[in-house]
Amino acid sequence: MTRKITSGTKEWADYNVNCFKGCANDCRYCYAKMMALRFGRATEDTWKNMVLREDVVNKNFRKYGGRVMFPSSHDIVDIPGVKEACFSVLRRLLEAGNEVLVTSKPSFSIVSEMLDEFSGFRDNMQFRFTITSSDDALLSFWEPNAPPYRERLESLILAYKEGFKTSVSIEPFLDCDPVPLYHELIPYVTESIWIGPMNHIRVKNLTLEEMPEYERIKEAKRVENLQKIYDRLVDEPKIRFKDSMMNKLGYGK
Repeated sequence: MTRKITSGTKEWADYNVNCFKGCANDCRYCYAKMMALRFGRATEDTWKNMVLREDVVNKNFRKYGGRVMFPSSHDIVDIPGVKEACFSVLRRLLEAGNEVLVTSKPSFSIVSEMLDEFSGFRDNMQFRFTITSSDDALLSFWEPNAPPYRERLESLILAYKEGFKTSVSIEPFLDCDPVPLYHELIPYVTESIWIGPMNHIRVKNLTLEEMPEYERIKEAKRVENLQKIYDRLVDEPKIRFKDSMMNKLGYGK
């Protein structure tokens, strides 16, 4: 029997909130971007231009009956108006008594400011930082406008030292072997590290420059490689494997 494959939102939280359309990170594998392009809500050129959702920014949030993930389809980035809107939404979610999972490919300056501004909400917040590789060449290819590895690592360390709950998403893992990355990150994680392969890999209209990297990532998600990763990490208490990986390995519930 296989697990029911759920989105990151449903595996991680009961509700999700987003206050922008589009995301400046412009990641090549982004499912939200893929859906926006498919249904004509954005183009390859416009997705990275974040558009404010005024209905969300002006909303009076209630206390939800479960964890809220914020944001889930964009990031909190240091662009005029974006950071301020995100901080405003996060504050109102927390002030309503919600437990909030804050997800980000973290910028050190943003995280530093967030830790100061929301220091009184440590019990209601958990950070889940997306750190998919320690190789900046891979990060710049797949996540062209997101922060480099060292900045993400330092953001994680800072949040940990400031007493906030911390977790990491190594999804999609961009290294064929994410185990060394796990060992480097785990000392600063209080909750969990999630690992999963890239689920949606573009196969059409690839340039000659893109093809080798897409072929490499397809090899990385072969069952044989996933099994090796699973075998080396399955007994680690803070490791969580994404449903898509467990199904591919035949370990569904």
